Amino acid sequence: MTARPAHAHPHAHDHAHEGSTLGEMDVRVRALETLLTEKGYIDPVALDRIIETYETKIGPHNGARVVAKAWADPVFHNWLLKDATAAIASLGFTGRQGEHMVAVENTPTVHNMVVCTLCSCYPWPVLGLPPVWYKSAPYRAKAVMDPRGVLADFGVTLPEGTAIRVWDSTAEVRYLVLPMRPEGTSGMSEDQLTTLVTRDSMIGTGLALPPGAVPASAGASA
Repeated sequence: MTARPAHAHPHAHDHAHEGSTLGEMDVRVRALETLLTEKGYIDPVALDRIIETYETKIGPHNGARVVAKAWADPVFHNWLLKDATAAIASLGFTGRQGEHMVAVENTPTVHNMVVCTLCSCYPWPVLGLPPVWYKSAPYRAKAVMDPRGVLADFGVTLPEGTAIRVWDSTAEVRYLVLPMRPEGTSGMSEDQLTTLVTRDSMIGTGLALPPGAVPASAGASA
């Protein structure tokens, strides 16, 4: 089952490139990168490492802190679901692409997944830069038409009775999935809980990790 939010808005972007392999902005960026590389102003390898760091480490770590606090603090949990923008800002995560945040909670009966059907709107303050697959046309289309198929592509299988809700991020509203807290984590600190939260679990294409999936010492000194 796929539910689309009634308050979705048109993106404030130029979508003349819809359906093409590369968007107009992507083409411009690649042309600029090629020119700067040829002139020796940038090192492509170093640039790739910086982008990868923001995609997989710095940004998602912020979101993991938000999720871990929501798991451990009932008051913050309720605040996050009621006013995600303010709750997230209270932890110091604010800025461009995070002006209006909405948190959607996974439960045993409902699984949420986020997509931007028209381009790549993404909550930078809590997740960093969007991964390449999130911006791809196949993901944007399949997430709406076949969300269970997308989850299967990511190795996630949900019970038949679990409803799947697909949320369309826009220029006005961006979503953060609050994944279910794994079993066996009642004695873990917030720092330790952050190690169980993956980027994909906050997009909805993955699940939080079980305690045994990370080293016992992870997060102890974070």
